[in-house]
Order: sequence, then C-alpha cells, then structure tokens
Amino acid sequence: MDLSTTYLGLKLKNPLIISSSKLTGDLKNIKQCVKYGASAIVLKSLFEEQIRLEAESRLRNSRDNNIYYWFPEANEHVVGLSVEANLDRYLKFIKEVKAETGVPIISSINCQSAEEWPKFAKAIEDAGADALELNIAIFPFNNEQKSCEIEEVYYDILKEVKKHVTIPVSVKLGYYFTNLCSVATRLVEEGADGLVLFNRYFRPDIDINTLKVMPDTHMSLPEELNVPLRWIALMTGNNLPCDLAASTGVHDYSGVVKQILAGAKAVQLCSTLYLNGIEVIEKILKDLEGWMLEHRFDSIGEFRGRSLEEQTIDASFERIQFMRKDYD
Repeated sequence: MDLSTTYLGLKLKNPLIISSSKLTGDLKNIKQCVKYGASAIVLKSLFEEQIRLEAESRLRNSRDNNIYYWFPEANEHVVGLSVEANLDRYLKFIKEVKAETGVPIISSINCQSAEEWPKFAKAIEDAGADALELNIAIFPFNNEQKSCEIEEVYYDILKEVKKHVTIPVSVKLGYYFTNLCSVATRLVEEGADGLVLFNRYFRPDIDINTLKVMPDTHMSLPEELNVPLRWIALMTGNNLPCDLAASTGVHDYSGVVKQILAGAKAVQLCSTLYLNGIEVIEKILKDLEGWMLEHRFDSIGEFRGRSLEEQTIDASFERIQFMRKDYD
C-alpha cells in the first residue's frame, strides 16, 4: 500500500500534514506528531502583527522611562531589536526541529505587508526550512478600500518573498474574495508553488447574558469540510498548475479521502488533534489504508481527483442555490 504523495516538490510518506498552530510551536508535540505518522509539519506562524505590537510596547516602555528621551533616533533601533529578537527565536526553533525530526519542515509567516518579510523569508530558508507557507490575512474592514487593492497586497508579498528564496512557497488563503479562482491563478502566475485552502479566521460571537463580544470556538467542525472541498475541486477541474492542500474540517479518514478525491495533494490536520489527541494521526492513516484496500486502490495517486473524471465540474461544485427553477 503506497500512501506517498508529493507536495511543493517535497516527497511525503503520506498526505497528512500538521497545520500551523500552538501545538506546532512545541518541539515535544511535534515529535509526537511525527511518531504517530505525520508526513510534514507546518510550524507555528511568526506573526507580523505580534512582532509590531511587541516592538511598539518596548518603544512605549522606553519613552515612559525617558531612556531614549534625548536620543529620538534610537527609537528605530529599539524597534529593530524587538523584531530581531522575535526572528532569532523563530530561527533557533526551526534548527531545533530540523535536528530532532526526519520529516519536511514548513515554516509559516503570517503577514499583512510586503515590507519586512522578504529578508525574514531568506533567514528562514537559511535556518533550514524545507518550504515556506505565507499565511496572508488581510480582512476587508475598510469600505473605502477596493477589493483589487487588497488582492494586490497578496501578490506583492508573494513576489517580494519569491525574489529572496529558492525553497517552495505556498499561500494559505481565506475565501473572502470576489473571484477566488482568478486570485488563485494570479498567485500561481506570481510564483506560488501551492495553495492551502482555507485559513480559518477568528470568529466573534455575542454573549446575550453579559452583552459582550466573545470568541467562538476556535476548533473547526467536520461540517466545514465542504467549503475547501468545493474550491479544491473547482481549481483542480480548472487545471490550476500548482499543488493544493486542504485545511479546515478534516477530522477523520473520510475527510482525507474526500479532499484527495477532489484533487488535493495533501491535507492539513489541526482541530482533530486537540479534540482526539495526537495519536488520532495513526488511526486516520490506518482507516485510510482500510478504505483503499476496500476500494482496491494501491496508491494515493490512483484516486486523486477521481471524483472529477466522470462528471462535469459545474454539475456539482459550481451549483450555488439549493433549488433551481426552470422557466419556459
């Protein structure tokens, strides 16, 4: 039974990749994931927003204590030190994980601008990362900002990063786009080696007793599988020339099978590890093998995209409304 696949040019022993999360920010957890069969690890993201906030906090501290009151030009130096400290910790972690595991390591950076990340990306490559996942999250809050302007930021970040690295680069997307297939095509044209569908953003809720905003559960549900499933299938059907990885809603082997049938090269796991324990990786792989045996598939490649071969894409995945009336 051959469970191997390729993703971003990396040879993986199976399609199960551990998604970026707090779990993959801990070496002990990562080693457990590898022990139970994970084929690759996406490290906990290095957040641009977090780095900026820490730098601003350190700068405010310095000002409050009049440390650099007479040397305002030192403000930039204070910010730079904070940024470098965060990056150094991340680079050290990459090296530690590479030394302790035998699987491909994909670094992740959560970015909102194209200013600093190119040089960060180069440092990450030099630290030993096998690939880089750009977790770009630009939410459309501003009603004066045009959608095309937001999209251009994605392209600019990718272009600048690609100028500085030789390792494969994927882009993890949300689905808040007016024409997702067009955005995906442009990202590939700008150099994306793969796309991860989809990012799962913070979801606010309101407590009707306290009348305050509160976070919704940060765990995905199996019911959320259908959104990435649709777009994986559409992009595969449109022959998008890059590797696709499914993320969000995959909790067991059936979710893995569905995403591969739709055309995914790999599947990222996260919430199911928190809900069912890291050892669930081993169960998913065992159940996947059982399904393949039952359906007489000897390899992952034999059924990848299989659900698209005998029917037109628009018949199932392009349908939007629950019912469609026919008019004379």
